Amino acid sequence: MDIDRKDGRTANQLRPLSCTRNVLNRAHGSASWSQGETKVLAAVYGPKAGTNKNENPEKACFEVIWKPKTGQIGKAEKEYEMILKKTVQSICVLNVHPNTTTSIIIQVVNDDGASRNFLDCIFPKLLPCAINALCAALVDAGIPLKHLAVAICCCLTESGHILLDPSKLEEQRMKAFVYLVFPNSTLSVLPEALKVRGEPMEHGLITSSTHGVMSVDDYIRCLERGRAATSKLSDFFRRNLQSQVQSD
Repeated sequence: MDIDRKDGRTANQLRPLSCTRNVLNRAHGSASWSQGETKVLAAVYGPKAGTNKNENPEKACFEVIWKPKTGQIGKAEKEYEMILKKTVQSICVLNVHPNTTTSIIIQVVNDDGASRNFLDCIFPKLLPCAINALCAALVDAGIPLKHLAVAICCCLTESGHILLDPSKLEEQRMKAFVYLVFPNSTLSVLPEALKVRGEPMEHGLITSSTHGVMSVDDYIRCLERGRAATSKLSDFFRRNLQSQVQSD
C-alpha cells in the first residue's frame, strides 16, 4: 500500500542527490555530498608513515574524525566514527600501503536544523550521506579500493510503513530505523590506477546498524527496500565518476 509523504515522494523515492569531488585544495582527496537539504563534506589526508597505537603495522590504518555543524561530539558521533572506520576497512585494500595512517575528516555542513530525537541520536540521514561522501573522497585521493559502497537509511513508522531516506518530519515520527551499506559495482569506471586485480567483489551487506524496536520481518523488509534502492545510488555514482574521470 502506498503512503503519502509530505514532500510528495513515494515510499521508495530518494531525495535529490548531488556530489562534487576535489572541493578542498589542501586535502589529498575531498568530496561534498548533498541529499535534499542535508550536506556533508569529507576530506582525506594521507597516507602518512606510521600507524596508531594498537593498529596492525602490516596493514594500512585509517582514522575517522566526525565534526558536527555545531557543538561537541557525543555518543552518537562516536558511533558514527566507528561505523565509518569499519566501512573504510571493508572497501579499501589494506596491504598496499602498510604501516601508514590515513586521516578522514567528516564535516557536517547542513543537517537541516536537526536535533536529537527520541532514539537519542542525531537524525539518521547524516550517516548515509557521510558514507557516500567518504567513498567519493577516497576515489579523489587515489586510495586503492576493492569496490565502493552506497549507504541508505530505512525507517519504520508507527503505522508499520517502510520509508527510504526519511525527511526531517518523518524522522520525528519514526518507530525505528536502520543504516544499510551495500557494495557498489561502479569499480569499472574508476581510473586504472585505483583498480586492484585479484580482489573479489564483495556481495551482500557491508554494514548494518539498527536503532529502536524492529522485528525480524520488518528488518528484512528494510533490507529488501534498501537493496532495491541502491541501484539508483549506484547509477548516480557511475554517472558522477564517469563525467569527472573523463574530464581528468
